[in-house]
Amino acid sequence: MSHRPEATADRNLPLIFLFAATLFTSASLMFVLQPLFGKILLPLLGGSPAVWNTCMVFYQSILFLGYLYAHYLSTRHAQHRQIQIHTALILISFLALPLALPENTVPPTDSNPTFWLLWTLFLAIGLPFFVVSTTAPLIQKWFANVGHHTSHDPYYLYAASNTGSLIALLSYPFLLEPNIGLANQKSYWSAGYLLLCLLIAGCAFVLWKNCRGEFIRPGRINSPLQDAEAVTATDENNLSLATQLHWLALALVPSSLLLGLTNFISTDIASVPLLWIIPLTLYLLSFVIVFSKWNDKIHPLMVKLQPLFLLPFIAYAFINPADLPYWAYLILHLLAFFFAVMVCHGELAKLRPHTRHLTTFYLIMSFAGMLGGMFNTFVAPFVFNAVYEYPIMIIAALLLRPGLKLTLNSGLLLQIIVPALLVIIGIIAHATVDNLLQYFDIIVIGLMGLTLLTYLLRARPVGFALMTGAIIFLALGLHGLSSHTLYQQRSFFGVLAVREAVLTDEQGQPESYHELFHGTTKHGAQRLAAHLSKIPLTYYSRPGPMGQLFKEYDGNDQAWNIGVVGLGAGALACYAKDQQNWTLYEIDPLVVDIAGNPAYFSYLSQCAPNAAMRIGDARLSLEKEPDQHFDLLVMDAFSSDSVPTHLLTKEALALYFKKLKPTGILAFHMTNRHLSLKKVLSINAEALHLASLIQEFQPQQDIPLVVATDWVVMAKHAETLEPLRLSRLGKWQKMPLYFDMKPWTDDFTNIVSIWK
Repeated sequence: MSHRPEATADRNLPLIFLFAATLFTSASLMFVLQPLFGKILLPLLGGSPAVWNTCMVFYQSILFLGYLYAHYLSTRHAQHRQIQIHTALILISFLALPLALPENTVPPTDSNPTFWLLWTLFLAIGLPFFVVSTTAPLIQKWFANVGHHTSHDPYYLYAASNTGSLIALLSYPFLLEPNIGLANQKSYWSAGYLLLCLLIAGCAFVLWKNCRGEFIRPGRINSPLQDAEAVTATDENNLSLATQLHWLALALVPSSLLLGLTNFISTDIASVPLLWIIPLTLYLLSFVIVFSKWNDKIHPLMVKLQPLFLLPFIAYAFINPADLPYWAYLILHLLAFFFAVMVCHGELAKLRPHTRHLTTFYLIMSFAGMLGGMFNTFVAPFVFNAVYEYPIMIIAALLLRPGLKLTLNSGLLLQIIVPALLVIIGIIAHATVDNLLQYFDIIVIGLMGLTLLTYLLRARPVGFALMTGAIIFLALGLHGLSSHTLYQQRSFFGVLAVREAVLTDEQGQPESYHELFHGTTKHGAQRLAAHLSKIPLTYYSRPGPMGQLFKEYDGNDQAWNIGVVGLGAGALACYAKDQQNWTLYEIDPLVVDIAGNPAYFSYLSQCAPNAAMRIGDARLSLEKEPDQHFDLLVMDAFSSDSVPTHLLTKEALALYFKKLKPTGILAFHMTNRHLSLKKVLSINAEALHLASLIQEFQPQQDIPLVVATDWVVMAKHAETLEPLRLSRLGKWQKMPLYFDMKPWTDDFTNIVSIWK
């Protein structure tokens, strides 16, 4: 890479600070706006992880358009004209301030809401986000033309941009969200946006002054010496189609891998709050490192270490995952992800071109990011019934290791044929061997042996990647076979699976039953024998809190109007009586299809065939119901293991009691592995002066499919709940009081404060 003569170059340090501060502020605003607006939109779509992924596609798409604009502006217009056009764009963007959702924003209930979500984001934040997204390439391009002694290589400023992204990302859940409400967050973001515009104006002033009144054509450099250097640099960085496709692949795979891993760990490892922050933090950190001065030393180390860490990752994350707790899985996946993106992004940084092609380089990077996001959001959910895009991108990342040679010869053919034969043998064995699971241990040992052999192929990216892919394919097939999955499908709201399992009945005999999973969380189960199929199980069992509630009020609930938010397998419906009116609320149409299919679960068809069904977000659906309509309202809405936060707020509780009769009861399911939901409910009940009882139920006997579960019941008057408290059916107690956090509202929630 050529260098300008430093004797005549500007060494002004404040100049670096101005441009770095502009990029830092821009990236910070971008990564505060993403969770901020995601939080505004999540309540409308039940808190699904797909909301975040769809938002990411929007951000990546606008980022690409911003980079395209910066590329067009810097290559087609003189520098004075660039400043004039960009100033006009910034002034137009002020029309979108302050940030707010469009009026009467209601998502569709009968179709996939992805396109509705994208359109809503475009209307609400499209213009300011577009301006923010143009900053990184445009400001770096301007810096390349201001005559500073580092202008020949402005890529190090990209580290400032990604540092801003990283700090903003981490500060949001731990600093901004716990201390500032949504309304103030939007106001402060608007103020930050105005500050960014002033910083951009400062950069524009420096560029304008450097032009000395001349309308310099883009791509031109002031001195003949610099012109000669630019020609040499262009020759050295010939932008062939192969080079541009290589850039595209190196940026696309990490982008897709990021979303795939986020979805995978939220679905298949643990639905832990804010878990998505960790992969995104590692993703941004990789950019900070590879575009720093240290990449020349760090990149070869990453290339060497990646195969070493891949061995335990493949062995324990895919082949034999039964031996590790979820946090160990998480560490394995995060390490494998970090090495993959470091290798890809390290190659990308190593191949960065002369500043003449800076905007082209960033344009291809942003386009690749957008393609990766679109593949995960628009293609994968319709092609795959689980998160298979994640292992596919792991294999693709291995293909992009340095040393890839596609010259057709016997060595390359062997690298392709051997993994292909391995997959074919696995498919034939699955189709012809009657009880393949009896060889489970032998197959697992064989796959682990093959994993060790793949290390020998680390210098041959094709063989290394394809052999790893064959092992992952066979491991996934083996575990799919062992899980006895009857049905698995993927919707906007997650991966749903119906599985057949075996229990030991009361007589000590094996008995088959069906269970429903959302991700890794069981959402219900049903025994199949005719005389047992109407018995509610798991969280809704007769010995448990819900069974106790229905038994205690058995004498006066004959004509109750009952609403249930969250369908699951439909077990609660088997408490229904003929004179009662039941209304079931469910956000995911796929759950309705599964619960209504007697081949999987027959609770609904046997116990409440005439129950009214409402599809859509619970709060939006309940708003349409008459006031003082329900005698009992059961809140059982979960996305995997998480209750959507907007169903826990003070305003949500006020809505529920508006729809309940004066003597009505609210029952809240709060079983959770990671969150202490009782803190939120206790504080909000106290704020609304509601009576409440809690039972953290533990089965006293070993009854099949009766599990530990936590429930809270609330009423306007304590005497409504007094029969339940005095009954000997269970250990109902008054809710404990908490004083260490504020009530949750639609404007303020703080997940960190309720982590167990």
